[in-house]
Amino acid sequence: MKRTHFEIGFFEFFIELSSNNQKNWFDDNKKRYETEVKMPFLQFVERLIELMIQENSDYAGLTAKECVFRIYKDTRFSKDKTPYKTFCSASLHIGGRKTMWPGGIYFELGAESCSVYSGVYLPEKEDLYKLRSNLAAHPQRLNQVISEPTFIKTFGKVLGEKNKILPPEFKSAAIEQPLIYNKQFYVRHEFEPEIALEPDFDLYILDKWKKAQPFNNALLGI
Repeated sequence: MKRTHFEIGFFEFFIELSSNNQKNWFDDNKKRYETEVKMPFLQFVERLIELMIQENSDYAGLTAKECVFRIYKDTRFSKDKTPYKTFCSASLHIGGRKTMWPGGIYFELGAESCSVYSGVYLPEKEDLYKLRSNLAAHPQRLNQVISEPTFIKTFGKVLGEKNKILPPEFKSAAIEQPLIYNKQFYVRHEFEPEIALEPDFDLYILDKWKKAQPFNNALLGI
């Protein structure tokens, strides 16, 4: 029987953390966090990287530590001052978590929310201009991708905040391709936590990454 990547204790930790999100509780349960949550998650990310390298050698050299985010929250600008995230997260992009560009994936795994994302979330000004230029050059290409039944079943629709005003050079193309107004271009696939307890969960996530590639390629104009 094939071994699973995660045990139920992974999710039980986050269920309890949701009701005890404070330093004293976390300190008392830190060993449990290290063995039942952090280590299995790191090993799972390593496994995903291995699978991604088999599909695209550009991911060679990427490490799990470069991809995984800390469980500690940055509460400086948040009304919610609870110190810990109630999920694990990783950004598997060429260059690691600091380089989110169309092609990789970001995913979260917790008791309350499990999701896979792809695309681009916070592009710099120059990068946003490049993406819009790509869409303006082939305004119908993205429409063809996002109208495919597989895309709709897996991701639903393209997400992201929009600008109300565009640079003049994009206005005519935006009539044909309204997504040019977006300042973020990403897709999301949600799934139940129980799926993570299946032995082939690594292939499940890999499948979502592969299904997002036509969308990413359309953003990049390739």
